[in-house]
Amino acid sequence: MTGLAQRQAAFLGAILDDEAPLPTGWGDERAPGLAIYRNNYRTSLMEALRSTFERTERLVGEDAFRRAAAHHCIMHPPRSWTLDLVGKGFPETCTELFTHDPDVAELAALEWAMHEAFVARNTKPLTTAGFGEACAKFTEGDWEDLTLTLVPDLRVVGASHDLVRLWSSLAADRAKPDVVPCGEAQCAIVWREGERPVFALRPAWEGAALDAFHRGATFGEVCAALIETLGEDAAIAEAGAMLARWVGEGLVEKLAQGVVVSPAVTSLSPFASDSSLSVR
Repeated sequence: MTGLAQRQAAFLGAILDDEAPLPTGWGDERAPGLAIYRNNYRTSLMEALRSTFERTERLVGEDAFRRAAAHHCIMHPPRSWTLDLVGKGFPETCTELFTHDPDVAELAALEWAMHEAFVARNTKPLTTAGFGEACAKFTEGDWEDLTLTLVPDLRVVGASHDLVRLWSSLAADRAKPDVVPCGEAQCAIVWREGERPVFALRPAWEGAALDAFHRGATFGEVCAALIETLGEDAAIAEAGAMLARWVGEGLVEKLAQGVVVSPAVTSLSPFASDSSLSVR
């Protein structure tokens, strides 16, 4: 480590830890100035967390949120030049600190996902017409091998509570949170419409399907997983409706590279007709 890097590391350590010694060569007369800088630094981080997790703060209260935010900043100091990433890992911090209230971590994860969606790169999603045209001559094998590139702002958050009701109930200050457990495992799918992050609550198996596509799974592999979860008849029906809904909502950026469209037309399964592409 160079001398400059050592001085920078010592300076950062003194900012993060009140008990850390002053950097080498600093006299006690610099301690008051460092204390002011340390306070400004921590205040900036806390305000960044508050602006990103507004509803989480309303859910737990200002005092509890301040303690959780301080703990996060001390245990996980930011390693990026931008304040946009200060909240990275804060949902996990909430999982650790609010062990008896899982709705806190779920809401924090939703707010972080919406923050990430807001700052994600812009893209032009595939339209319903464009998708239909690209797939018009697919054979059964083409459908099996189909892979998707999802839009970069897409996120999936696990949910054991009705996050739609909870989110709406916390829209204003001093609102009473509406915490309602889900009857079965759900997920919140987050994406951006124009400049506005949005989300919808969906069954957990739909979130798992999105994650599988994100990892490079084929449509055939996703359908096989759905069959194990839902049974064959329900899986085939849900797979077609699900894919059509994603395209309609603008969640698909393009067909992944390497997909070859065969010239022959045999089966359009799982899409029974063009009308299925209009589902949203």
